[in-house]
Amino acid sequence: MGLAIDNPKLKQAIFLLLSLLCLAPFSSPPIALLLGLLASQIIPKAFSNISKISKMLLQYSVVGLGFGMNLYSAIKVSQDGVILTAIFITSTILIGLLVGKYLAIKRNTTLLIASGTAICGGSAIAAVAPIIEASEDEMSVSLGIVFILNSVALIMFPILGHYFNLSQMQFGMWSAIAIHDTSSVVGAAQSYGNEALQIATTVKLGRALWIVPLSLAVSIFFKQGKKKISIPYFILYFILAMVVSTFIPAIQSFSPYIVVVAKKGLTLTLFLIGAGMTKESLKTVGFKPLILGVGLWILVLVSSLLLVMKYY
Repeated sequence: MGLAIDNPKLKQAIFLLLSLLCLAPFSSPPIALLLGLLASQIIPKAFSNISKISKMLLQYSVVGLGFGMNLYSAIKVSQDGVILTAIFITSTILIGLLVGKYLAIKRNTTLLIASGTAICGGSAIAAVAPIIEASEDEMSVSLGIVFILNSVALIMFPILGHYFNLSQMQFGMWSAIAIHDTSSVVGAAQSYGNEALQIATTVKLGRALWIVPLSLAVSIFFKQGKKKISIPYFILYFILAMVVSTFIPAIQSFSPYIVVVAKKGLTLTLFLIGAGMTKESLKTVGFKPLILGVGLWILVLVSSLLLVMKYY
């Protein structure tokens, strides 16, 4: 006998109650994610458009964080992280393709997992999938693996950061390079500190821009040049928010309030992401693809941690 509740109105009422709990002062990104996972089990599919709402809320919240950042500081951080980001993106995709071929995993699944690990999880997978004409099963497997590892990272990274006594700069850089999705990067960094949050967000969004050259390369390799490339335009609004906050004094007076709302929005986003993950989507994750995803992630996690500790 399952825990799931069948009454639609009761499901929606519980869902809204759990959402409000995520906005409470005591709530945090890991707690919100756990509440979302709980909701996915006891009130599955309370609302039909959770995925769309979570994507929009994430983008709006990230733009809101831009109002709390200085443009000159962001440029300095981006310059510091661009070479390291480029090295890890390129090496992760190449190693992923080689290991996937060795494990006899389908080429599409291998490329989706490698792309999601290298750049920005679900966003990279969503951008590459239509170009290579990936099936729904191949996307489900890749997204399932990314979600599992994002959930682990959100809880594990702050613990490891304190264990290794990482500075705010080190943790922000490390989480931006080694965690898949923007939501989990920001969630982990938010738990660690404000400086880590600013650094992680800036470097992560710079990493996300690699979706464009990756999509172009994949379209050429698979000879599907007419396929539409998904460009994360919200990053441009994030940059615009930084510019406005840096150069317009009138904005600076209330920008801290925008940042507070944005942080709560990100916490709520993690709840929605957890609530949208069903048993069915997790069951599609096979053993070999999981080995590939976990192996690539551990490689990136450990190597980036060592480099960040040494050079930052």
